[in-house]
Amino acid sequence: MFEPFSDVVVYQWLGFSSADRLGSALHFFVADTPQILVLLMVAIFIISVIRSYFPPEKTKKFLSRRQSFFGNILAALIGIITPFCSCSAVPLFIGFIEAGVPLGVTFSFLIASPMVNEVALILLFGLFGWKIALLYMVSGVVIAIIAGIIIGRLGLEHLLEDYSGYEESKNSIIQELTFKERCGQAKAFTIELLRYIAPYIVIAIAIGGLIHGYVPDDFIARYAGPDNIFAVPLVVLLGVPLYNSASGMVPIVYSLIEKGLPLGTALAFMMAVSAISFPEMIILRKVLRLKLIAIFAGILTVAIIFTGYLFNLIS
Repeated sequence: MFEPFSDVVVYQWLGFSSADRLGSALHFFVADTPQILVLLMVAIFIISVIRSYFPPEKTKKFLSRRQSFFGNILAALIGIITPFCSCSAVPLFIGFIEAGVPLGVTFSFLIASPMVNEVALILLFGLFGWKIALLYMVSGVVIAIIAGIIIGRLGLEHLLEDYSGYEESKNSIIQELTFKERCGQAKAFTIELLRYIAPYIVIAIAIGGLIHGYVPDDFIARYAGPDNIFAVPLVVLLGVPLYNSASGMVPIVYSLIEKGLPLGTALAFMMAVSAISFPEMIILRKVLRLKLIAIFAGILTVAIIFTGYLFNLIS
């Protein structure tokens, strides 16, 4: 649908050739920008309606009654459809701990929420198909479950910072909404969120277009292709200082895969940026001591690298 539109705009109206690097980059940008924004709009609205059934208070009460393993599974699954960002990391984490949610279960939620981004999941489905989207979701959930179980069994509660100054209502009223009200709130949230993230998504698509048009086809294969056994840990380390949501990384990953980056390496890069980025660790420093942050980041790094190698083998 969008490819013919981009052909007309770039090759007919603007007069570029498909052989031109700039023309190729512009074609990628013009075709993918409306496609990804439309997918985003639909995805955010649907997920917002679903998410309205899982407010933080209800989630905390639900998870506080669950023990390790089964609780880790539920927390990881809930994390897929529950918002998690820098602004909400600290109050959500503190609220879960104060509500009696086991530390390992809380970490399963903490890992799954940014790593298995629901909007990114739908974008991956729209751009790559259900197999890659499913691989992304399953791997993220498995990592969240296993990492949460490990952290829970290490007995690291003493490595939490003192958060007694944080005040939260223990008896918050959970408001029940009609489906029409949920849709109205979802519509408002979709418009608000699109206004906020659309510029970043467009920038990411532009970066993807530059990669698509100007990076030689053999460049990525030479330095990060399947023949380089260190490619996966290198892209994971590269992703740590970056800060972007998984949905913002999808256009860049899409372009990298088109250029020959192996699937596992690309997904490892996206997971590293969204789950163990340095800015996210700074936010978590407010409630976690450095030793616990190091353990948390180390477990995630090993798990993501392993997942990258595994997907490279089976894809």
